[in-house]
Amino acid sequence: MKEKFIKSTIILIIGGAITKILGILIRILTTRIIGINGMGLYMLIFPTFTLFVTLSQLGFPVAISKLVAEESHNNKKLVISTVPLSLIINLILMLIIIIIAPYLSNNLLKDERCYYPIISIALVLPFDSISSILRGYFFGKQRMIPHVISNIIEQIIRIVLISLIIPFLLNKSLIFAVSGLILTNIFSELSSIIILSLCLPKNHTIKKEDIKPDPTNIKEILEVALPTTGGRLIGSIGYFFEPILLTSALLYSGYTSNFIIKEYGIIEGYVMPLLLLPGFFTNAISSALIPVISYSYNKGNKLYVKRKLNQAILISLAIGIPITIILMINPEFFLNLIYNTKEGSAYLRFIAPFFLIYYIESPLASTLQSINKAKNMMFDNIKGITIKTCLLFILSLFKIGLYGFLIAICLNIIITTYSHYLNIKKSLQTP
Repeated sequence: MKEKFIKSTIILIIGGAITKILGILIRILTTRIIGINGMGLYMLIFPTFTLFVTLSQLGFPVAISKLVAEESHNNKKLVISTVPLSLIINLILMLIIIIIAPYLSNNLLKDERCYYPIISIALVLPFDSISSILRGYFFGKQRMIPHVISNIIEQIIRIVLISLIIPFLLNKSLIFAVSGLILTNIFSELSSIIILSLCLPKNHTIKKEDIKPDPTNIKEILEVALPTTGGRLIGSIGYFFEPILLTSALLYSGYTSNFIIKEYGIIEGYVMPLLLLPGFFTNAISSALIPVISYSYNKGNKLYVKRKLNQAILISLAIGIPITIILMINPEFFLNLIYNTKEGSAYLRFIAPFFLIYYIESPLASTLQSINKAKNMMFDNIKGITIKTCLLFILSLFKIGLYGFLIAICLNIIITTYSHYLNIKKSLQTP
């Protein structure tokens, strides 16, 4: 188990590094093709994208990973029988998006240009959902290479599509370009589905009874998935209302719509991606942590769980600290290198120190999921997001621009991470 954890972590870190480099290239291409206004429009609807992706996945990847790792289920039936349920959920979500898109774009986001990009989100959901279910199986088996390969191919396909198609769509209109940017996810996720399917065990044939949902499996999956989704959903709902509340409060304070979209685009399009650069390390560690801790906790080995968690936190900080210091010392250099701009450097310096805490939140959250405390994680997220949402609205009325928004982000990180820590400490106490 120890060797598997180390091997899985190394594979995910290497794969994550390659994927992150390709992701940076994608963001450079996107920013330079569609410009600040295009990024502002894209980031305005991105919280909606995140919310519906969370709903479409319904926590199935984490649940499948956990149950497969416990080695007490028919894995083929566990995975295959989840797909029809997932597709039904996605069909319902697609209809909801089509119905609410006009109101969401015109009345909440206050920009009619958001309509077609929001409709585009609906078409992506089923592909993302099926891809995530297959990933959950491979994480549970601690087979990380299929996941890494599919991720790299995904990014390469997106680079090709963005380079070839988005400039053509931009000549038609900015709306078409942003919609096309979202629709590229269909082809990238489809490539993942194909690659992951090819890596599934060849000695199993899918029968009619395998597709029929097993009530026991579905119950066990939902027991893990729903609290996990609840935790992510709270974050996504907060993220969804973020631009709506921010826009309303800042407009009331006298800021123009153009200023808000530009500055929000700078923070979400430039500043946050740079701060999240170490995220591929922490996500890799956290993903490798779930099956290891699930197995060990199921066997009652709390000391081993503590040791693995401490190890994950130390690695996360060892990577996060130097990157954060470098970004704080010379943010202009990296903004100019990646995005060909120096806008956002003041924001970056202000918020960077707080992300040292954020880098350990992911291993803590994965541990809570693995030790059957997903409900605690959900309530921690509710608390953090509620405080963040209230604060960003209130502080935005103080005429301090987007700094009220940044302060709200920092407090959310501190509150959520500390709450996770307290819950784990209580759960792993030994007599």
